[in-house]
Amino acid sequence: MGSIRPPKRALLLAGLLSADVDILALARRKLAERFGPVAFESDTWPFTQTDYYEPELGPAILRRFFFFNDTISVERLAEIKRLSNAIEERISRDCLRPPGVRAVNIDPGYITLYKLVLATTKDHAHRIYIQQGIYAEVTLRFAAGRWEPWPWTYPDFAADTYHTAFVRARDLLKSKLDTG
Repeated sequence: MGSIRPPKRALLLAGLLSADVDILALARRKLAERFGPVAFESDTWPFTQTDYYEPELGPAILRRFFFFNDTISVERLAEIKRLSNAIEERISRDCLRPPGVRAVNIDPGYITLYKLVLATTKDHAHRIYIQQGIYAEVTLRFAAGRWEPWPWTYPDFAADTYHTAFVRARDLLKSKLDTG
């Protein structure tokens, strides 16, 4: 029988989608107010894998990731998703968007040494309910020195476009775990 141990801490990330770079910057500030300093942010890429978000966010959607300095307990993921949803709503209201129409989409998650996990409000066969109406999905796994997708991984995450940033985040986490 294995002994029960608490999980190691993880590095918090937030993946954002918006058609406006100023809104991405505003979201960064709001997230940092709530979750602490951003250790680094990714490049900004055009989000062209699907037009699913265009009715809400508009055309020419951009993708950017923020990686936070402070590690988190993985048990906080549902709380963090609910807080990020509230930040989305506040920004959309401040941007005078109609109710239910977002100015930014914020998808929080975390990176461990072995996986990248995203939080979602949507159930599916490959997602596990964690609490408070929130599900968790292992979106990528780290094996043989690189990030690898699963059959259900979102196409933009499956492509290696973001993987350099995810490796950098994993390296940051590893250094924090080694010294902590």
